[in-house]
Amino acid sequence: MKEDVIRYRQAISCLTEPLKSVLLQNEAVFAQKITEIRLRVNRPVSVQCTAERYFISNTGSPTAFCSDSMLKADRQTIENVVHTICDYSVYSRQNEISEGFVTLRGGHRAGICGTAVLSSGTVSNIRDISSVNLRIAREVRGCADGFLLRNPDLRGGVLICGAPNSGKTTFIRDLARQLSYSYKISLLDERGELAACVGGEPQNDVGLCDVYCGYPKSVAMLQAVRSMSPDIIICDEIGSAKELEALEECRRCGVSVVATAHADGNNGQILRTNAFSTLVYLDERRISAIKTVGDSRAA
Repeated sequence: MKEDVIRYRQAISCLTEPLKSVLLQNEAVFAQKITEIRLRVNRPVSVQCTAERYFISNTGSPTAFCSDSMLKADRQTIENVVHTICDYSVYSRQNEISEGFVTLRGGHRAGICGTAVLSSGTVSNIRDISSVNLRIAREVRGCADGFLLRNPDLRGGVLICGAPNSGKTTFIRDLARQLSYSYKISLLDERGELAACVGGEPQNDVGLCDVYCGYPKSVAMLQAVRSMSPDIIICDEIGSAKELEALEECRRCGVSVVATAHADGNNGQILRTNAFSTLVYLDERRISAIKTVGDSRAA
């Protein structure tokens, strides 16, 4: 069975009937190109593929046109899906829910939004959940080949920039896998999307990486530097103040970092850490530009 099909079935297994059966019967249409399944209370279910968005008709067929007769997710469906993705123990996943996501086996992630429950000014829980966005994780072995052929030594630090759903996580996962056979790599997997460890064992192929699963990135960076003697630290979605402080410590200790960030033009603070000498821009899951920090175009 093809890996795309396996991952597709794995991802939709957290959904409830009749949606799960409808998506299974459309496996041939969706499995190779699906990226997201979005459920909204009493609104049509949408399926985002690489370049198209589909809705499901009342006969179970995918269509690009939305109407009131499309398959919808009612409140009970949303509640059932949330319980399923939490393995029927919502309380045990409370920390993730308060952050707006739950990580599933295989590295898939369910984004959650609704009404915030605040405690001392911070979100402690989400109630009346109104939307669930199931993001399907993919492994694309070899997607970093072209970049590594042109840039074999990444010890100057690399920042990979792109919009959401541009392929940053898939790209950095393959970088980690390939680099781990030449360098000592500490892989920081705070949200379980890179290695997708279950019982301490990565479900995704990350080669010979040492995986820090669930640690805050700022904590994991410092622990890795002090205890694992990495050549390179690799992590996803960097940008908080504590993470920038940890980046500077990595640079002082001579440890290189490969990380991702949103390409929103606000990465000046990240670059001021001097932890990155190369910027890679992704667009629609392809490299659109590679720039050297200091180039007037890089920022």
